[in-house]
Amino acid sequence: MKTSRNKNFIEKIFRFLFVGLITISTIFGNVKNIQAESFLKVNFPKESIVEHLKLDVPKKFKNAWLKAEHGSWEPWLLKQNGFLGRQLFWDPNVEEATLLIGWESRAVWKSISQTEINLVQQNFEKIARKETGETSGNPFPLIFEGELNPE
Repeated sequence: MKTSRNKNFIEKIFRFLFVGLITISTIFGNVKNIQAESFLKVNFPKESIVEHLKLDVPKKFKNAWLKAEHGSWEPWLLKQNGFLGRQLFWDPNVEEATLLIGWESRAVWKSISQTEINLVQQNFEKIARKETGETSGNPFPLIFEGELNPE
Protein backbone atom coordinates (compact mmCIF):
# COMPACT_ATOMS: atom_id res chain seq x y z
CA MET A 1 0.00 0.00 0.00
CA LYS A 2 2.88 2.33 0.85
CA THR A 3 4.54 1.72 -2.58
CA SER A 4 1.26 2.43 -4.29
CA ARG A 5 0.99 5.77 -2.45
CA ASN A 6 4.63 6.66 -3.33
CA LYS A 7 4.06 5.76 -6.97
CA ASN A 8 0.88 7.88 -7.03
CA PHE A 9 2.73 10.80 -5.41
CA ILE A 10 5.59 10.58 -7.93
CA GLU A 11 3.13 10.49 -10.84
CA LYS A 12 1.35 13.60 -9.51
CA ILE A 13 4.66 15.46 -9.17
CA PHE A 14 5.69 14.40 -12.68
CA ARG A 15 2.33 15.60 -14.12
CA PHE A 16 2.64 18.90 -12.25
CA LEU A 17 6.18 19.50 -13.56
CA PHE A 18 5.21 18.45 -17.07
CA VAL A 19 2.17 20.78 -17.17
CA GLY A 20 4.30 23.57 -15.67
CA LEU A 21 6.97 23.08 -18.33
CA ILE A 22 4.39 23.15 -21.13
CA THR A 23 2.81 26.31 -19.68
CA ILE A 24 6.15 28.11 -19.35
CA SER A 25 7.17 27.02 -22.87
CA THR A 26 3.90 28.30 -24.28
CA ILE A 27 4.19 31.65 -22.53
CA PHE A 28 7.85 32.34 -23.19
CA GLY A 29 8.27 30.35 -26.41
CA ASN A 30 6.16 32.84 -28.36
CA VAL A 31 8.02 35.95 -27.21
CA LYS A 32 9.42 37.82 -30.19
CA ASN A 33 12.10 40.47 -30.17
CA ILE A 34 10.50 43.52 -31.74
CA GLN A 35 13.29 45.97 -31.00
CA ALA A 36 14.05 47.72 -34.27
CA GLU A 37 17.19 49.63 -33.38
CA SER A 38 20.54 48.20 -32.48
CA PHE A 39 22.03 48.81 -29.05
CA LEU A 40 25.40 49.21 -30.80
CA LYS A 41 24.61 52.22 -32.94
CA VAL A 42 27.56 53.16 -35.13
CA ASN A 43 27.65 56.76 -36.27
CA PHE A 44 28.79 56.71 -39.88
CA PRO A 45 29.22 59.97 -41.76
CA LYS A 46 26.19 60.84 -43.92
CA GLU A 47 28.09 60.20 -47.19
CA SER A 48 29.50 56.87 -46.02
CA ILE A 49 28.84 53.52 -47.65
CA VAL A 50 29.19 49.90 -46.60
CA GLU A 51 30.68 47.36 -48.97
CA HIS A 52 28.73 44.10 -48.58
CA LEU A 53 30.36 40.82 -49.59
CA LYS A 54 29.42 37.16 -49.18
CA LEU A 55 31.85 34.27 -49.56
CA ASP A 56 31.41 30.53 -49.66
CA VAL A 57 33.18 29.30 -46.49
CA PRO A 58 32.73 25.61 -45.57
CA LYS A 59 32.62 24.85 -41.84
CA LYS A 60 35.84 22.82 -41.92
CA PHE A 61 37.72 25.82 -43.38
CA LYS A 62 36.29 28.64 -41.25
CA ASN A 63 39.58 29.17 -39.36
CA ALA A 64 41.55 29.04 -42.62
CA TRP A 65 39.30 31.80 -44.01
CA LEU A 66 39.86 33.94 -40.91
CA LYS A 67 43.64 33.48 -41.15
CA ALA A 68 43.57 34.49 -44.80
CA GLU A 69 41.46 37.58 -44.00
CA HIS A 70 43.70 38.64 -41.11
CA GLY A 71 46.87 38.03 -43.12
CA SER A 72 45.88 39.93 -46.24
CA TRP A 73 42.83 42.19 -46.30
CA GLU A 74 42.98 43.36 -42.70
CA PRO A 75 46.47 44.94 -42.79
CA TRP A 76 45.79 46.41 -46.23
CA LEU A 77 42.45 47.92 -45.19
CA LEU A 78 43.96 49.51 -42.10
CA LYS A 79 46.27 51.55 -44.36
CA GLN A 80 43.51 52.82 -46.67
CA ASN A 81 42.28 56.40 -46.59
CA GLY A 82 38.58 56.55 -45.89
CA PHE A 83 38.39 53.08 -44.32
CA LEU A 84 35.99 53.19 -41.34
CA GLY A 85 36.10 49.57 -40.18
CA ARG A 86 34.76 46.14 -41.00
CA GLN A 87 32.80 43.30 -39.49
CA LEU A 88 33.13 39.63 -40.35
CA PHE A 89 30.22 37.24 -39.86
CA TRP A 90 29.87 33.52 -40.52
CA ASP A 91 26.56 31.70 -40.91
CA PRO A 92 26.93 28.00 -39.99
CA ASN A 93 23.54 27.10 -41.52
CA VAL A 94 24.55 28.01 -45.06
CA GLU A 95 28.33 28.02 -44.50
CA GLU A 96 28.73 31.55 -45.81
CA ALA A 97 30.76 34.51 -44.62
CA THR A 98 29.39 38.04 -44.73
CA LEU A 99 31.78 40.98 -44.72
CA LEU A 100 30.64 44.54 -44.05
CA ILE A 101 33.32 47.12 -44.83
CA GLY A 102 32.67 50.76 -44.01
CA TRP A 103 34.02 53.53 -46.24
CA GLU A 104 33.96 57.30 -45.74
CA SER A 105 32.31 57.73 -49.15
CA ARG A 106 31.61 55.78 -52.32
CA ALA A 107 34.05 58.02 -54.20
CA VAL A 108 36.91 57.19 -51.80
CA TRP A 109 36.13 53.46 -51.97
CA LYS A 110 35.87 53.36 -55.76
CA SER A 111 39.07 55.40 -56.20
CA ILE A 112 41.15 52.37 -55.14
CA SER A 113 42.76 50.87 -58.22
CA GLN A 114 41.64 47.45 -59.40
CA THR A 115 45.32 46.49 -59.75
CA GLU A 116 45.89 47.10 -56.05
CA ILE A 117 42.75 45.14 -55.11
CA ASN A 118 43.87 42.24 -57.34
CA LEU A 119 47.25 42.10 -55.56
CA VAL A 120 45.62 41.88 -52.13
CA GLN A 121 43.17 39.26 -53.44
CA GLN A 122 46.08 37.20 -54.80
CA ASN A 123 47.72 37.32 -51.37
CA PHE A 124 44.43 36.31 -49.72
CA GLU A 125 44.06 33.33 -52.07
CA LYS A 126 47.69 32.27 -51.55
CA ILE A 127 47.20 32.20 -47.75
CA ALA A 128 43.81 30.48 -48.14
CA ARG A 129 45.28 27.74 -50.36
CA LYS A 130 48.10 27.16 -47.90
CA GLU A 131 45.66 26.90 -44.98
CA THR A 132 43.17 24.64 -46.78
CA GLY A 133 45.62 22.48 -48.71
CA GLU A 134 44.12 23.54 -52.06
CA THR A 135 46.57 23.73 -54.93
CA SER A 136 44.81 26.24 -57.18
CA GLY A 137 42.03 28.78 -57.36
CA ASN A 138 40.21 30.60 -54.58
CA PRO A 139 39.03 28.32 -51.76
CA PHE A 140 36.53 31.00 -50.70
CA PRO A 141 34.80 32.31 -53.84
CA LEU A 142 32.78 35.51 -53.83
CA ILE A 143 29.06 34.72 -54.13
CA PHE A 144 27.61 38.21 -53.61
CA GLU A 145 28.85 41.77 -53.92
CA GLY A 146 26.82 44.85 -53.10
CA GLU A 147 26.75 48.12 -51.22
CA LEU A 148 24.61 49.47 -48.41
CA ASN A 149 23.79 53.04 -47.42
CA PRO A 150 23.70 53.61 -43.63
CA GLU A 151 20.46 55.15 -42.42
